[in-house]
Amino acid sequence: MMDCSNSVIFKRKIFREVNDKNLQSFQRSQHVNADLINRLGLEKELEGHQGCVNCLEWNEKGTLLASGSDDVQIMIWDAFRHKQVTSLRTGHQGNIFAVKFLPNSNDTILVSGAADSKIRVHDINMKDTTHVYSCHAGRVKRIATAPTIPFMFWSAAEDGTIMQFDLRCTDTTQTNPQNVLINLNAHMGEYAEAKCLSVNPLRPEYMAVGANDPYVRVYDRRMLTCKRMQYPGEASNRFPWDHPHLDSFSDEDYSLPIGCVDYYVAGHLPKKQSDYMKFKRYRSLASTYVTFGPTGSELLVNLGGEQIYLFDINRKRHAQKYDISLFKSSKVEFWTDLDKTVKSDVKLPPRVEYLKKRANNYFEKEEFTKAIIMYNQAISQLSNSSVLYSNRAAAYMKRKWDGDLYAALRDCHCALKLEPTHLKAHFRLARCLFELSWASEAFQCLQEFKAMFPDYAKSHACEALDRDIKAEIYSQTDAEKQQAVTISEQEKQWTSQAYDYEYRFCGHCNTTTDIKEANFFGSNGQYIVAGSDDGSFFIWEKETTNIVRVLRGDDSIVNCLQPHPSYCLLATSGIDPVVRLWSPRPDDGSKNEREIDNSDDAASANQKRMNADPLEIMLMNMGYRITGFLDVDDEENDRAEHQQVNCR
Repeated sequence: MMDCSNSVIFKRKIFREVNDKNLQSFQRSQHVNADLINRLGLEKELEGHQGCVNCLEWNEKGTLLASGSDDVQIMIWDAFRHKQVTSLRTGHQGNIFAVKFLPNSNDTILVSGAADSKIRVHDINMKDTTHVYSCHAGRVKRIATAPTIPFMFWSAAEDGTIMQFDLRCTDTTQTNPQNVLINLNAHMGEYAEAKCLSVNPLRPEYMAVGANDPYVRVYDRRMLTCKRMQYPGEASNRFPWDHPHLDSFSDEDYSLPIGCVDYYVAGHLPKKQSDYMKFKRYRSLASTYVTFGPTGSELLVNLGGEQIYLFDINRKRHAQKYDISLFKSSKVEFWTDLDKTVKSDVKLPPRVEYLKKRANNYFEKEEFTKAIIMYNQAISQLSNSSVLYSNRAAAYMKRKWDGDLYAALRDCHCALKLEPTHLKAHFRLARCLFELSWASEAFQCLQEFKAMFPDYAKSHACEALDRDIKAEIYSQTDAEKQQAVTISEQEKQWTSQAYDYEYRFCGHCNTTTDIKEANFFGSNGQYIVAGSDDGSFFIWEKETTNIVRVLRGDDSIVNCLQPHPSYCLLATSGIDPVVRLWSPRPDDGSKNEREIDNSDDAASANQKRMNADPLEIMLMNMGYRITGFLDVDDEENDRAEHQQVNCR
């Protein structure tokens, strides 16, 4: 008998035959589906490199795969025949971090960027380097192209600049041409580094830039003008680890026109970043990869030192703290630890009620991750139930992974928008605000709570929270100083108006390398994939944010994951000197030796790993060649670290 899922596919195939308008929709939905994801396994290891493979790139048709490595070679593969087509001796003198096929070049032109601060353009057929650009003064971390724009590409480098290149301009001898599209140093401060960038495939005028801070910037290139960068002394005498200083800029005006950029950041991270700077925490926050989704409306960022975030650039949402307009006076019964029933809440369908009960059971067993998974599934099926949001908030508050408290705060807001008199959601909101160190907002929220629910103002929980909040407010003085960071007035305005995330994906660990990717998998972006410091890569269902598979992809660290443009085929790489190809395996009941059986345990271990000292993690990986280390806060080690990265 045909099962339900196969029956649905069969019906859609028949409908496709009689209405070819549905052909693209059918192909996009079935490009990657749950059945294929569940059967994903290792297909082949492509051998040939002699060092870590730091970047992968498919050509537009998916017939060729390019890989760049610490061995300063680029290899071109026929992934379907599992063989090397050609290899290029690039001429780079440092680890290759970026490789891109130039659009509309018949897949014969390849651009690479490396730790030697140079960008090279290669003719694959001639096996020759046609252009060498020495404009950057820092490691080149990413190259971006636009599908509809030939001859042009953009670069992001650790000198804090985004540069624009046009191959029709034949003079490549200039070390300081007028091609600086964005100078982050002029806005972020003298230690700005551009870590990653991406061009919107459907609207190439929009460019996303990630830097060594938690913000992602989306610029409208139509409003930008290329300018010249000028450094103290001769550019050729500069070392890759030197950074330009604000007082050493030329007379160029690096201010940007109003409305040319939008900033995006998870709402809790600006405070978290300032706390790291104040207490000199070893962990830094930096974007290691940004990419737009298939429709161009979603932006995905892998944030080093934290989680993966997805932003909706068409439906922008502001960060949340406390909104008094949500609440009205009312009296309801006192709360227990979890909501069992809320009279004014919508009636739950049987399937959702079943998921809620399972989640509540996991909560009572203190298996908070499993509870959150169940609540995620329930909310994806019924998004207008305040009880589900309030309960999930309680689970987040108990689990306390990075970002959980802010996720709980957002859930409390959702619950209160659906039911303004929801007592438990209101009290949990006050506690979240307090634990996120937003003491004044927590005080205001709790005062409103006591006014709305006077019968519970004298409860032990309420009085204890009130004391804690007041103590926190009194302890905050103007004498507290953070590290001084020189930022522009424009930067202050942009960061204060940053938009919040839509989805958050947890479970991986991203602290050891600063080239770790996260990508959409499927023509509709149905799944999210990302590598991890534990040698695994994770697959999440986008709609629920739940982990669906964890596979071991490297003996040390998985950095790169590039899905094939039209097949359910995934290319990955990391510290091992190989490229691995993953595709659906036969459904013959055989065990997948690469599968991590308990994804919850793997995710929990990674959250602990993410909060561990990176030096301890390095000791665990002795003997492996670790590329692209994130900078630690000890400024005295910065130069030595940059030297070590390029030779380890």
